Amino acid sequence: MPIKKCNEPDCKAGAIGKTDKCIAHGGGKRCIEPDCKASAIGKTDKCVAHGGGKRCSEPDCKASAIGKTDKCVAHGGGKRCSEPDCKASAQGKTDKCVAHGGGKRCSEPDCKKGAEGKTDKCVAHGGGKRCSEPDCKASAQGKTDKCVAHGGGKRCSELDCKSSARDKSDKCKAHGGGKRCSEPDCKKGAEGKTDKCIAHGGGKRCNEPDCKASARDKTDKCKAHGGGKRCSEPDCKKGAEGKTDKCVAHGGGKRCSEPDCKASAQGKTDKCIAHGGGKRCPNCKDWPDSRCGCIKYDGYCATCFKHVFPNDERSKVIYTHTKEIMVRNLINEKFDGFIHDKPLYTGDCDCSHRRRIDHRKLIGNTILAIETDEFGHKSYDQHDEEIRYDDLFMIHSGKWIFIRFNPDDNISKVDIDDKLNKLIETINDCIDRINNEENTELLEIYKLYC
Repeated sequence: MPIKKCNEPDCKAGAIGKTDKCIAHGGGKRCIEPDCKASAIGKTDKCVAHGGGKRCSEPDCKASAIGKTDKCVAHGGGKRCSEPDCKASAQGKTDKCVAHGGGKRCSEPDCKKGAEGKTDKCVAHGGGKRCSEPDCKASAQGKTDKCVAHGGGKRCSELDCKSSARDKSDKCKAHGGGKRCSEPDCKKGAEGKTDKCIAHGGGKRCNEPDCKASARDKTDKCKAHGGGKRCSEPDCKKGAEGKTDKCVAHGGGKRCSEPDCKASAQGKTDKCIAHGGGKRCPNCKDWPDSRCGCIKYDGYCATCFKHVFPNDERSKVIYTHTKEIMVRNLINEKFDGFIHDKPLYTGDCDCSHRRRIDHRKLIGNTILAIETDEFGHKSYDQHDEEIRYDDLFMIHSGKWIFIRFNPDDNISKVDIDDKLNKLIETINDCIDRINNEENTELLEIYKLYC
């Protein structure tokens, strides 16, 4: 008896059952789910997607059993890859999995990846389902119609987190999802196909000789050697910062949140270094002029590291104004509110000035200024020192009291402890006079051991 053929033009498949079409063209028994046009499987009245046909025998698994086996692909059903020790499923009519070259391959020249879905290209070359966002060329994730960047795929289960969940977990990388770094006590995510985070050497590394930094984006170099996205400013060779197209110097990256400040925000803070951003030194973080910590000095600023760990080998190569720092630490111990070694500015005029004072505090309309004259300031231009007072009057038109303190023994043979006690006594006397409004002159200068 001749086999009945499908009546669709140019179709050579056999018609199914009492219909005159093949399965592909709608013949045979159809799935009873509303609006489903797929074929019902076996003796059931539903298609595979809706639960028809033979099911996987694994407990609680709802997937379809594959071929003559009683398990789904995920549980080992169907034809397996013929490569030794490979447990993946063989693809299509081949005897290998996608990773070992089975199934339909990408049609791009020299590409060895598998073609995705019903397309003839791999994901990287545009195959598979694409993101539905206008002008987005990325691949849609999972059963969604959007890429990861546009909200597709499984999302992190943490409250208010919009990132994508990693691997088979329900959290993003930042919240502990995906493969973790194998280093003891490290909680960061492992990078790429490695078992370590970037800080511990995971992920793709820069290919420059002796460079241990991480390669950026799809390049094979780190940021310092030209990898990753570059600044869009003409002739600028620096790397673009964050999600912007410019380097820090040209305004890229996160900016300081202080009004009218154009500097770059530091670390995870929203302020620049000058406004208190970045990781602060643990020794001076509560001071008005706290400084940023440095990895080189175990999170301390160089000045504090030298003071706290004077016997450390690293302290021996740090240059500091040792005596000025000694005075600074004493003032911080005895008084509140002093600002150290920060410039004063005049602005909005053609005669701008920028002058530094070692230690200063504004009390009422008087600035109490202490200058630590190391080496008697012998190398300073005396005429410039006089002009300096005039410049400071341009910055603050109120009253000034200067205490010029020489900590050296080049003039006086007084013991340093006695000198410091005299300094504290003089500062207290000046503060009392200011609070009692006894300082009537615009400028008073007290010289201690100068």
